[in-house]
Amino acid sequence: MHLAHEHLPEEARRRLAAGEWERVRRGAYRDTPPPDVPPLVAERALAVARARAVAHALRADPVVSHASAALLHGLPVWELPTTTHVFQPYRRSGSAARDVTRHVGEVGAEDRVTTLGVTATSLARTAADCLRTMPALDGLVVADAALARGVRRSDVAAVLDRLPRGRGSRQGRHLLELADPGAESARETWLRYVLLRTGLPRPDTQVPLRTEVGPVRVDLGWTRWRLLLEFDGLVKYRTGPSGLAPREDPGRVLVQEKLRQEAIERTGNRLLRVTSRDRPSHVVARVLRHVPPDVVRGLRPDPFLPPL
Repeated sequence: MHLAHEHLPEEARRRLAAGEWERVRRGAYRDTPPPDVPPLVAERALAVARARAVAHALRADPVVSHASAALLHGLPVWELPTTTHVFQPYRRSGSAARDVTRHVGEVGAEDRVTTLGVTATSLARTAADCLRTMPALDGLVVADAALARGVRRSDVAAVLDRLPRGRGSRQGRHLLELADPGAESARETWLRYVLLRTGLPRPDTQVPLRTEVGPVRVDLGWTRWRLLLEFDGLVKYRTGPSGLAPREDPGRVLVQEKLRQEAIERTGNRLLRVTSRDRPSHVVARVLRHVPPDVVRGLRPDPFLPPL
């Protein structure tokens, strides 16, 4: 991060003209990323840079919060925020920057940390704020990742108890009960969300199995029904400068995955694969075909999990 007040104007103009720097927001620049950085990685890095720039520019002790704080902590988010979220103790004026979303309030010392050189809400406070105020899936993605990083569920619950009761309180507590540190990606959270929304019981995550090819872990499933699911990230089959697994031969990966699936199914389990191209309704229909009929008849949608 390069702040304008730390450099001569001539240097900033020269580096911008040479393509060495790029503008993050008024008064802040960063080193231009290499051209082969994957688009999603580049967009996330830019959102982080903007959050840091905003924190350095604002007065009155801003605390970066919500999805912006999640990014600073290195947590996944379902959608990148279009503005930087901060807590400040006063209301926004009419001339306030449009790339900042202010939340009025004080953040106690127990709920703030320093990360990447700026003040942000702690992991537990970040999870609590996201669970209360963001769409359910977005909040659950952050909470899953926070628990996976070692945040205790009880710590997030304690933050929720300290915050004023109001809109989002019930949602936050319900989603915290559903959060699971076993989700290893935002897409695994999405898959679990799709299933939980139907009223299905919570699936186990990172299900361990012993197979003829050795021990394996499957993303999620219900061992009582011998029904397992995996989110199949297409990224592992790609090669080239964009993405991603450039050191793996995609043909070899496909063969390995086929052998792995066959080994899992020879244990008596059914394995369903899901990709980002699958619609939630199609995923649910495939799963329900293998769920006991009496369970299907008793399903009631979770009112806190709206359709996607």
